[in-house]
Amino acid sequence: MEKTEVVAKIIEYVGGKDNVVNTWHCMTRLRFELKDTSKIQEDAIKALDGVIGVQFAKGQLQIVLGTSVHKYYDIALQMLDLKEDIAAPAQPEKKKDFISWFMDMVSGVFGPIVPAIAGAGMIKGLMGGLVALGVVSNATDTYKIIDMLASGVFTFLPFFIAASAAKKFKTNQYLAIAIAATLMYPTMVDAAKAGEISNFMFAGVLPIPVFNYSGSVIPIIFGVFALSYIYKWVDNIVPEAARTVITPTITLFLSGFFALTVIGPVGIYIGKGLAWMLDLLFGISPIFAGVVMGLIRPASILVGMHHAMTPIALENFATKGYDMLMPMMFIANLSIVGAAAGCYFKEKSQKERSIVLSSVLSGILGITEPALFGVLTKYKKGFLAATIGSCVGSAFIGAFGVRLYGYITSSIFSIPAYIGPYFIYAAIGWVIAFGLSFVLSYLFVVKMDRS
Repeated sequence: MEKTEVVAKIIEYVGGKDNVVNTWHCMTRLRFELKDTSKIQEDAIKALDGVIGVQFAKGQLQIVLGTSVHKYYDIALQMLDLKEDIAAPAQPEKKKDFISWFMDMVSGVFGPIVPAIAGAGMIKGLMGGLVALGVVSNATDTYKIIDMLASGVFTFLPFFIAASAAKKFKTNQYLAIAIAATLMYPTMVDAAKAGEISNFMFAGVLPIPVFNYSGSVIPIIFGVFALSYIYKWVDNIVPEAARTVITPTITLFLSGFFALTVIGPVGIYIGKGLAWMLDLLFGISPIFAGVVMGLIRPASILVGMHHAMTPIALENFATKGYDMLMPMMFIANLSIVGAAAGCYFKEKSQKERSIVLSSVLSGILGITEPALFGVLTKYKKGFLAATIGSCVGSAFIGAFGVRLYGYITSSIFSIPAYIGPYFIYAAIGWVIAFGLSFVLSYLFVVKMDRS
């Protein structure tokens, strides 16, 4: 079945073109926001060629299509007559509870920019490994040039988030980028680096808090969210004849001023608060923290909530210079891969075994949805094995303080980024995660079922 035909059937099975409010995608999933979810024919969608799995969570229909999801997405945009820079929706949106709204927001904002973050992180990790091995010197021009390719994304991350958040909140993308430019202006960055607390006084009376917003996540998301409402409010009160010039002028002034005085500082403190809570969890017991993260991660991928950990990791890199969550994410991936590999011996047909092998390969490369939806949802005991392996492996690396100093994808290509004082502990953790999950999956799924 051709991709065009598959997409046509998907649209039919979600209730037709008129039932689709919005669609977008992340690394492997085509996501839909629908008017009437009762029209979804889940079993029919699952039966389509190329569909690995179907998940409905937090108001989103998520169809797992693998790494070629962008091709299905492009076809869907054409069939639905949607544009990537979707304007405000014609129909009112249904009210969502905070958790649903938050998860929808995180996946909508971070999903589109994952390729840039992942690509830059991979380059940064590989270069870090080469430097640690003594293959490359960080004093050479070659290293500096390559580092610019990688570090540029993370230094100017607020610009990427602003553009993506503007699409998600359905507001003007260029005004959103202007807010990021305000926060990232060299005057502010230089003042923050100099340790100045409040060097700027607006109208001689109102101090502007000084922070370094480079690499920050939460301030710009909140800033663009506020912009989306300020823009609508200003546009409604300005006469139509003057909107072209007056609306963006007033909106930029109000939004930028609000971002500098309230939203930016609040966002910084929220980020520090998240880092503090994580430190508290690790302070209670790094082993306990590993068990908690190991327990959450596989399930969060299954329901499409795994992007919620991305802003926390990015905030850790921005505020502390390192992160201990991402090594545990890699542990969870290896556990999923190990459990799926253990299920290989349960399959009888060559076709089913090839599906398992391809899902294992995808998991090693950092894409675990095929293993989860194609194998472990079929064998629930295999998923249990993956969760146990994830908990034990994460607890082990947590006990030894394994950490990363830059964002990188959770795949076999990220291994060079771990080269350093924690490498041996990370490597043992990988063996534990994969090996334990494989053995338990084989015992639970193959041996127990045979007996």
